[in-house]
Amino acid sequence: MTKNKRNIRVTKPKETAAGTPAVISSAKHILSEMSLQKGTKILLNLNQKEGIDCPGCAWPDPDDERSRIGEYCENGAKAIAEEATSKKLTLDFFSKNSVSDLVKLTDYEIGKKGRITQPMYLPKNADFYREISWKDAFKLTAEHLNKLDNPDEAIFYTSGRTSNEAAFLYQLFVRAYGTNNMPDCSNMCHESSGVALSETLGIGKGSVKLEDFYETEVILILGQNPGTNHPRMLSALQKAKKNGATIISINPILEAGLLNFSNPQKLSGLLGAKTKLSDHYLQVKINGDMALLQAIIKLMLEEEEKKPGSIFDLDFIKEKTHGIDAYLEHIRQLNMDDLIAICGIPLEQIKTVVKILSSRKKIIACWAMGLTQHKNAVDTIKEIVNLLLLKGSVGKAGAGTCPVRGHSNVQGDRTMGIYEKPSNIFLDNLENEFNFQPPRDHGYDTVKSIEAMYTGEAKVFFAMGGNFLSATPDTNYTAKALENCDLTVHVSTKLNRSHLIHGKEALILPCLARTDKDLINGNPQFVSVENSMGVIHSSRGNLNPISDKLLSEPKIVCELAKATLNDSTIDWDKYLEDYDHIRDNIEACIPGFEQYNKRVRLPEGFYLPNGARDNNYFTATGSANFSISKAEAQQLQAYEFLMMTIRSHDQFNTTIYGLNDRYRGIYNERRVIFMNPRDMGKFGFEKQEVVDLYNYHGGTERVAEAFIVIPYNIPQQCTATYFPEANVLVPLKSTAKKSNTPASKSVVIQIKKSISDTKITS
Repeated sequence: MTKNKRNIRVTKPKETAAGTPAVISSAKHILSEMSLQKGTKILLNLNQKEGIDCPGCAWPDPDDERSRIGEYCENGAKAIAEEATSKKLTLDFFSKNSVSDLVKLTDYEIGKKGRITQPMYLPKNADFYREISWKDAFKLTAEHLNKLDNPDEAIFYTSGRTSNEAAFLYQLFVRAYGTNNMPDCSNMCHESSGVALSETLGIGKGSVKLEDFYETEVILILGQNPGTNHPRMLSALQKAKKNGATIISINPILEAGLLNFSNPQKLSGLLGAKTKLSDHYLQVKINGDMALLQAIIKLMLEEEEKKPGSIFDLDFIKEKTHGIDAYLEHIRQLNMDDLIAICGIPLEQIKTVVKILSSRKKIIACWAMGLTQHKNAVDTIKEIVNLLLLKGSVGKAGAGTCPVRGHSNVQGDRTMGIYEKPSNIFLDNLENEFNFQPPRDHGYDTVKSIEAMYTGEAKVFFAMGGNFLSATPDTNYTAKALENCDLTVHVSTKLNRSHLIHGKEALILPCLARTDKDLINGNPQFVSVENSMGVIHSSRGNLNPISDKLLSEPKIVCELAKATLNDSTIDWDKYLEDYDHIRDNIEACIPGFEQYNKRVRLPEGFYLPNGARDNNYFTATGSANFSISKAEAQQLQAYEFLMMTIRSHDQFNTTIYGLNDRYRGIYNERRVIFMNPRDMGKFGFEKQEVVDLYNYHGGTERVAEAFIVIPYNIPQQCTATYFPEANVLVPLKSTAKKSNTPASKSVVIQIKKSISDTKITS
């Protein structure tokens, strides 16, 4: 075997999330990036009413009580430490560090360099970025855009960090330019949720409010790890438990944040007191969720047919739904043994869950990437809706759908029109308000954008935030796609890998962070965001910008529009006088934003309309729709494994905060693969042996080298690895039906003993 010579340390996985270790970790990260005074100033303002909205996840802030000293989580503190760092990347850094040297660093090492302080330009065939004026940067971008044969040869990407105001202006500029090529991070995460919920309930968003967690009887958590990805959700789960809720967790691996929670906002939590969260934990096989849901429903149906009305909400089904008869007949025909084999959960365990669900009427279902990134993701989410409809658990207090968004304003960006498939109503509103004809043809999503750049059909790539290369699948293919572009432009706060794998020319445009003060003629501005539950609220930075050469995202969009568009019907200068003007136009174009400027100034913000929440279903049938899907087993050869990509506790999306995964017991290393010990024994792999991972989808060999084997509690033939390190194995053409989301949680791999123990750094 190839011995591991790296500095990895492995301990027993934790069974409790947060508590004192979270407080210590938060403090360490803050103090490593800034002074105590600066860190205290920003943390005391984080997630407060009229304060700074955390640039991390989109979990909602409480409408009522908020901790004055700690309304944030450990990973929120890490996100702030990264964003508000005092480290700077000045011209001296770029003059001493070539692109060819920087690209050899890990994503972690790149991200820790600091904030970019001036616009940077990489000329053709150059290896060093150099400073460029804002005027020349806009001119260069405009020249490239205007010499294209067709506006559809340009791609305009958006990260979920972008504010409502910036997103609205961005999509307005792109459509005035003439294309709907607006891929965004939704394409890679909750697109499957949006498609499934739109077709079944008439709105591509969740239906619950935070207060519903305090009234519910059962919370189902599927394919989600809140302890790492949405830690503030743990407080809501704790409160739900206190009020009598039963929590059922469905996940292939045991996660500390689903087992127990020590609340660091309470003295008892700091002293070690913990709340048991999951009453029942079903370790389903990877992508066995649909089969499990159908097995649950089949057993419930058997009980319902013995005594009609005892299990299902027949009045709700009759009055509010469509397709029940065909759906129930489909369930009757399913074979229970087949479903159990696919999901891997014993019958007795399923029966226990059925007994709980049968006697409860208020059920909330939560899910995240563990469900959305499979080929059958849309159908699996529709099966969740089927279960809720049978119980009448939509459109009532304490019940409903809760797709938990992973980025702070990814839902708001979509509301603002960042979408490659805009509705005709939205485009009509733009046309009426701004007196131009927006393009009507659908544009490229993320996967299609990569393909277009790879083949040369797209020649300019512009990214409003994000780390596109590290976030996307099939890394080598995506890298070649970016390199084929004539120009790549990234609006960013910090250096990332996408700046180093670039087009023939490249620009980095440094913007204000959400924590920075944004002044226009001395007048402070604020932006707004939308959280996972449809609340629009403000965000105001309170730190002096790290450089006087940074521009806000709205200003960058406006100046680019002025440089690019000839005879524009849009008064871009107006938006640079006051962001209220942007919000006035949002109000005119998007339903639900009436009196936007007044309501967004309310300390708690305001809720957007939500048909499913109100029991109004704007679907093709006018009702909530039952759906028919067939669960199918993943066909694996005896030597193959199913791999899912996951986050470590020291990261948020592609931002790597550190090299530890405290909850899973991994320290000083990220290139690991979690395996079932029986699989290790069967194939002769030893603990911490170094292996290489292979994927052969479509006849192409994809390799991720030098991963360390970690024995873990995970179903057999199932494995887990961290992204972005394993994204190279995710085939671009393996995507979810209808949503076209990369199937990053269903990657068929082979594991082979490594030829060498060379540490891979990129």
